[in-house]
Amino acid sequence: MTDTPSVTALLDTAVTALGGTRRDGQIRMASAVAHAIDTGEHLAVQAGTGTGKSLAYLVPAIRHAVESGRTVVVSTATIALQRQLIERDLPRLGAALATALHREPTFAILKGRANYLCLNKIHSGTAEEPATELFDAFELSRTGREVTRLREWTSDTETGDRDDLTPGVSDRSWRQVSVTARECLGAANCSYAEDCFAERSRRAAGKADVVVTNHALLAIDAMSPASILPEHDVVMIDEAHELVDRITSVSTAELSGAGIMSVTRRCGKLLDDETTDALQGAGELLGELLDEAPPREWTRLPSGVAPALASLRDRLWQARDAIGPNVGVSDGSAAAARSAALTSLEDTHDTVVRVLGAFDQPDESKRRDVVWVAHDKVGNDTRPVLRIAPLSVGGLLRASLFAQATVVLTSATLTIGGNFDALAATWGLPAAGRRDTDGADPAGSAVDVTATGLTAPSDNTPIRWSGLDAGSPFDYPRSAILYVARHLPRPGRDAIAEATLDELAGLVDAAGGRTLGLFSSMRAAREAAEAIRERCDFPVLCQGDDMTSTLVRQFADNPETCLFGTLSLWQGVDVPGPSCSLVIIDRIPFPRPDDPLLTARQRAVEARGGNGFLTVAANHAALLLAQGAGRLLRATDDRGVVAVLDSRLATAGYGGYLLASLPPFWRTTDGDLVRSALGRLAAIPYG
Repeated sequence: MTDTPSVTALLDTAVTALGGTRRDGQIRMASAVAHAIDTGEHLAVQAGTGTGKSLAYLVPAIRHAVESGRTVVVSTATIALQRQLIERDLPRLGAALATALHREPTFAILKGRANYLCLNKIHSGTAEEPATELFDAFELSRTGREVTRLREWTSDTETGDRDDLTPGVSDRSWRQVSVTARECLGAANCSYAEDCFAERSRRAAGKADVVVTNHALLAIDAMSPASILPEHDVVMIDEAHELVDRITSVSTAELSGAGIMSVTRRCGKLLDDETTDALQGAGELLGELLDEAPPREWTRLPSGVAPALASLRDRLWQARDAIGPNVGVSDGSAAAARSAALTSLEDTHDTVVRVLGAFDQPDESKRRDVVWVAHDKVGNDTRPVLRIAPLSVGGLLRASLFAQATVVLTSATLTIGGNFDALAATWGLPAAGRRDTDGADPAGSAVDVTATGLTAPSDNTPIRWSGLDAGSPFDYPRSAILYVARHLPRPGRDAIAEATLDELAGLVDAAGGRTLGLFSSMRAAREAAEAIRERCDFPVLCQGDDMTSTLVRQFADNPETCLFGTLSLWQGVDVPGPSCSLVIIDRIPFPRPDDPLLTARQRAVEARGGNGFLTVAANHAALLLAQGAGRLLRATDDRGVVAVLDSRLATAGYGGYLLASLPPFWRTTDGDLVRSALGRLAAIPYG
C-alpha cells in the first residue's frame, strides 16, 4: 500500500476523532516508535502520565500491521490495562483510522490456556476433588457451588475467559474446569478441539493485526520450543518496568512435601500401589528435611538433601514410565487424566533436576539459578517450600525476545538515576548498543553489565537500542512539592517512631485528610492507620479492610478520606482531583535484606567488581519511589505534596541517586512551609 498516511498524520486523525488535543510528547514518542519499527532498532520510552503513550505506540503499531500484513504483539503487566486496550482504546482507534487505512484494523486478546474453560475437563468429569484433610467442610461446599456455576456458565459464555465471569470464583474452583498448556491433550487428540475456547482465541489472534497479551505469556512463549503467540515482527511492551519481575515469576519453580502429595493424588489409579508408595515416601522425606530447614538461601545442598532429591527424581520418572504415553487412549476422560498426571510428574521431575544442577558451578556469581527455602503462610500454619529462580532473565530476553523482533518498551517510569541504563541491563540490552536520541553513542558505554554483573555476550551484529524521555504535560515544579523530613530519626525495624507519627498526623491535618499513605509493610500501614484514627478526625481506610478496588473508590469519592496501604497501592492507584493531595511515603522502599533472590543478584554484581547495592537494592528502591510519587499528579490541574518521612533521602550518600529518579518536583525540607502549602490547598473549595 503506497498511500498509507504518515504516523503523524494518522495520529492527528485519531486525536481529532477521539476528542483529544495535540501533545508534543505524544508526537515525539509516536515518531520514535515509527523510526524503531522502520530501522529494527529497539526503543525504550519513558512517557509520563498524561502523555497519551497508549495512542503513541498503538498508531504506529496499527499502521505497520496494516501496511505489512504482519501481526504486532502488545504486552501488558496488568489485567486492567489489557481490558482497557481491547475493550476501549483499540476499538475506538480502529474505527477512527479505518478510512485513512482503507480498512478497519482487527484486534484480539490472547491469554494463557489456563485462563479459559476446558470443555473436555468439564464434560468428561475429570475435575479433581480437593483433599479433605486440607480444606474444611465450608470450603468444600463453596468449591462445589462454584464449580456447579462454572459448568452452567459453559453454555452461556462465548469466550470461556475467566475475566468475563462475574462474580469471579476462587483459584481452587477454577482449576477444576481449566488446564495448563502442558496438561492440554492438544487439538489433534481432543474431541472438543473445534469448540475449544483457548483454540478459538488462538485462531482469532492468528488473523488479527494487533494481539494484546501479558508479560507472563510473553515469557512462556520465549521459553517454549513451540510458538504460542502468532508470528510477529514487532512487540510493544507497556508497563515495561514490571517486565523483569513478571518474567522471573514465570521462571520460578518450587518443591514441597505437600506438592509431591498433590502430584501423587493426581496420578490416582494410574499407578500401582508399590510405585505410589515409593513416590509418596520420597515426597515425605523431602517434606521432613524442609520442615527442619530455616528460611534462607542455599549456596550448597545441605546434608541429606542431595540423596533425597535424587531419590525423588528417580521415583518421579519411574511413575512417568509406569503411566506411559497417551497413545491409543480414545476415552476423553482417561486421556485428560493421564495428560494431567504426566504433566505434573514431568514438571516436578524437571524442577528436581534443576535444583540438583544449580550448584554444579562452584563460582556462585556465575550460577544460573538461586535456590532458597521459604516459609509460606497457609491460614494459621506455615508451609516450608523450596524455590528456585533465575539469577538473571537478561539472557533469556536477549536471545528470545530482542533477537527475534523489534521491541518497544514503555512506562511512566523507566529512568533510574537519570538514565535508562539500569533497567536496560536487567532486560539484557547492552550499554554498548545504546545510542542517544541525537544518534551519538554514550561515553563510557563499552561494557554491558547485566543484572548478574556479567558482561553481555557479543556478536557480529550487536543489539542496537535507543532511549527517549517523551516528557510530561505536567509542570512539576509549579504543581507539586517534594518534602523530605530531614529532621526525623532514621527508620528502624521496630514500631514507627513517635516523632514520625507526629509528623504524619500534622501533615494529614494540614491537608484536611486527602492522603494516600504508602508504607513499606502491612504492619507499618496498620500501625499508622490506627495512630491517625486516634489523632485526627478524618476517616482512615487501610488496605485489607475491604477489596482494594472498593477502598480506592471510597477514597476517590470522599476527599477528606485517607487511604493507607502497601505495594499494590504504590503502583495501582489512579485518583485525579483533590482526593489525593498528599502522598506520604514512610521509608525508602529498599528490598528486604533477607530477600534471597535480590541478595544473590547483589552479591553477583559485587563479585564482578560492580556496586551491588546501587545496581540491585537502590535501583529497586528508585523504581518504587518513582511509582509511588507518580500517584500524586494524575491530571494537569492536580496540585499537592509528596512527603517522604525517611531522612536518609536527604542525608545518605545515595540520596541524590534516588532523587534523580523522581520527577522534578520543587523540593524542600521545611515542614512548616509544606504544612502551610497544604492548608492553602485544602481551603480551595471543591465539588
